[in-house]
Amino acid sequence: MKLKKPVPPLLPQLTETDFISLDDEVIIEGLVLKEQDLSYQDVRNLVFRECQFEKITMNRNHLERFECSNVIFDHCDLSNTEWIGASFHQVHFRQCKLTGTNFAESYLRDCLFEDCLADYSSFSATNQKVVQFKRTSLSDTEFVEVAWNHLLFDSCSLTGSNWFHTKLSGLDLTKSTFEKIAFSQELLKGLKVTQEQAITIAAGLGLIIDE
Repeated sequence: MKLKKPVPPLLPQLTETDFISLDDEVIIEGLVLKEQDLSYQDVRNLVFRECQFEKITMNRNHLERFECSNVIFDHCDLSNTEWIGASFHQVHFRQCKLTGTNFAESYLRDCLFEDCLADYSSFSATNQKVVQFKRTSLSDTEFVEVAWNHLLFDSCSLTGSNWFHTKLSGLDLTKSTFEKIAFSQELLKGLKVTQEQAITIAAGLGLIIDE
């Protein structure tokens, strides 16, 4: 089966602004925003739609019931933000810092993570459809109980990532690297790895390999 790649964000003519405010029930639409600090906020039902954000900082936010569609995050720092149960549709994260960011229980469709730093982030219990991670560091991440379809990893670091209770059949990790990784043994069938990666997985399962 040929894997699909994410559809890029569809952006109309955008209006540049130098300030936005994150508030409950607000829809932010059709804007370009650069170099603003939007950190340490607790917001509900916020919507980003058809926007481009460049070099914005959103650290340690709690965004409950967040919706994001047709958006580009470019060189943004989104570390330690809580996006639990959010919705992302046609979103491109380009050279973003996502260290410790929590996507748990979120829905991601047609999303691309490109050249990002996303160590210690969580994608547990997410529903991912046509999602690509490209040249992204994903060390010590959580991919527990993920439901996925067309999930791609290209030149990523996955050392220390946790995949317990996630079905792996059809997943291809041959273009990425890891020194240790955790899977549920009963769900390993159909996972595509290199010979070297297979030895690493076997060692992690406690097998003794006689050379």
